[in-house]
Amino acid sequence: MTTEPSLKTRALGYLARREHSRLELEKKLARHASAAGEIPAALDALEQQGFLSAARVVEQVVQVRKSKFGSQRIAHELREKGIAENLIVAALPDIRETEHERAREVWRKKFGAMPANAKELGRQMRFLMGRGFPGDVIRQVLRHSDEEEPR
Repeated sequence: MTTEPSLKTRALGYLARREHSRLELEKKLARHASAAGEIPAALDALEQQGFLSAARVVEQVVQVRKSKFGSQRIAHELREKGIAENLIVAALPDIRETEHERAREVWRKKFGAMPANAKELGRQMRFLMGRGFPGDVIRQVLRHSDEEEPR
């Protein structure tokens, strides 16, 4: 006879692999809960003990995603994870600080050459927009992509 692990044990297993938001854990644990109030109680206990932290989720997502994605995409991903808006807003200035350099690097890896015509310009703009970079940053990158930034 095998016993099922408790919700708290399952949640700790998920958190051992990577940081999860409360919403993500609620979704993952939903099929294992037998009573309605079981999941919130387990997650509240984990938050009180410091195992579950929205701030750490924000920090991890920003660290992992900022090399490839812009602030808009990162903010969207955090909202999808159920992170509070005040935590997202607090993280955005740090992301935006280096956004131009990151957009240039993403563009350089993918294209490396100025668009030859309007069709190619549109393609490059859509690519950077899909990566979540704001329009003003995209325009700056594509306007000055042939120039090296001063160091």
